[in-house]
Amino acid sequence: MPHIAAAGHSLEYAWIDGADAALPTLVFLHEGLGSIRQWRDFPARVAKATGCRALVYDRYGYGNSDVLQETRVSVRFMHDGALKELPSLLTALQIENPILVGHSDGASIALIYAGSFPVRGAAVMAPHVFIEEFNLRSIRKITAEFETSGLKAGLGKYHRDPAKTFHLWSDAWLDPEFREWNIEQYLPRIKCPVLAIQGEDDEYGTMAQLDAIRRQVSGPCELLKLPDCGHSPHKDQPERVLEAVAKFVRALR
Repeated sequence: MPHIAAAGHSLEYAWIDGADAALPTLVFLHEGLGSIRQWRDFPARVAKATGCRALVYDRYGYGNSDVLQETRVSVRFMHDGALKELPSLLTALQIENPILVGHSDGASIALIYAGSFPVRGAAVMAPHVFIEEFNLRSIRKITAEFETSGLKAGLGKYHRDPAKTFHLWSDAWLDPEFREWNIEQYLPRIKCPVLAIQGEDDEYGTMAQLDAIRRQVSGPCELLKLPDCGHSPHKDQPERVLEAVAKFVRALR
């Protein structure tokens, strides 16, 4: 896949063709341990269902993009992804007013970006807007089991340096300073339509995240709360999520 320079790093990206080049571009923002390939076929299915072309990319430190060079990232790494890396990437690829589709950390990046730059709409799955102790307990558990659970080998299928990618994410989330992390200040600035999706069995967050988004955004906001669904709605309930995201995107065209 091609690479492009953005915010001082080389990022891998891929285009998915849409039926109509005049429609808005979908930009997919992966989760905290995600990558292009870990989206599986979801971006392609959304592109096919809506006619929009789609961009998927690996953030710095993930997938086949540049491996993390720093000892660790700042607790503001999602802010950096939204306010530095993503604007640089979109400018380089000549994308304006995209429709953002984000999952987990990528959903938070989408919300920060949508509260700072023009976007057509934002579909966010399992977003984080503030810290919950429930979430941190899950991250402590997965961190303690990283070397023995098979997760390291699993991530090795998708990331150039799975250990660095894992600790990029876990070290930031478990930093004592991260307890103060909060992006609610961006929510009132979001005037575009928002679709927020979360599973009732999400091990990394509660429905309080979605309720905070609906209560504070300035534009139209639709919530989809899914039973029998964990932290990855597009994998746990792919048909229901595809239907909801495609309907949301078609209304924005």
